[in-house]
Amino acid sequence: MAVLQQNEEFEADALKEKVIGIASDMVMHDSGFHFHTTKAQLLYAPSGCMTVTTSERQFVLPPFRMLWIPANELHRVNFRNIVSYRSVYFDADYAGKYISSSLKVLHVNSLLKEIIERICFWEWLPTDSNQENILKVFWNEINGAPEENLSLIMPQDQRLRKVIEEWTRRLSMPPMLKNIAEEIGAVEKTITRIFKKETGLSYQEWRQQWRLQRSIELLVEGNSIGEVSHILDFSSDSAFIDFFKRHTGSTPLQYLMKNV
Repeated sequence: MAVLQQNEEFEADALKEKVIGIASDMVMHDSGFHFHTTKAQLLYAPSGCMTVTTSERQFVLPPFRMLWIPANELHRVNFRNIVSYRSVYFDADYAGKYISSSLKVLHVNSLLKEIIERICFWEWLPTDSNQENILKVFWNEINGAPEENLSLIMPQDQRLRKVIEEWTRRLSMPPMLKNIAEEIGAVEKTITRIFKKETGLSYQEWRQQWRLQRSIELLVEGNSIGEVSHILDFSSDSAFIDFFKRHTGSTPLQYLMKNV
């Protein structure tokens, strides 16, 4: 059985097959931090948008991106809107013959999309000759897929734990430097030093990257440019468009269209 219900229990490590695909339409999901000891995982959503947080980084996965997660990599999956969730688990030893064991975000072309969809609806049985042929094409496409580089290093300082959790769950957004300093009871220079040391970015730069990731989520979820601009506290729609183009090289609509 490959189709799971919203709250159905699933444990990939308990299954022996070398390839296990699952599919589910879910909403308001939070997996909590976890890892798989014997399985590598491919995580993808043909519609909707997921946020994946590891021990160090945060990734946004719109429909044209997938995340390769090696075995034993701590990770957490969040989404707040309806998402067509697709996940394929590979025996780690088997996958290691075809792909390096490192965390990476890859672009999903139309062929990969269709192959992933096919695998996610396979029965959990040993693969037959036709499925082996499909897997050969899959690995060829995976190894030729461009790697994406939009990730956000997460600070680890204990003073930020509560607000980072709120930002990860999208319950609030990073405020201006003065406000976050007041919220956690630290001076602005301390906040700046923490972020520079732990993320390589100033707080202002980190906040802009967070807003960029969040804007992609909101756009994929169907929000208009005006709505995204308002939610993320831009002074105007044009200010948001300029910000987005400066960071991605495209306007919001161009960005979505070229990745369809």
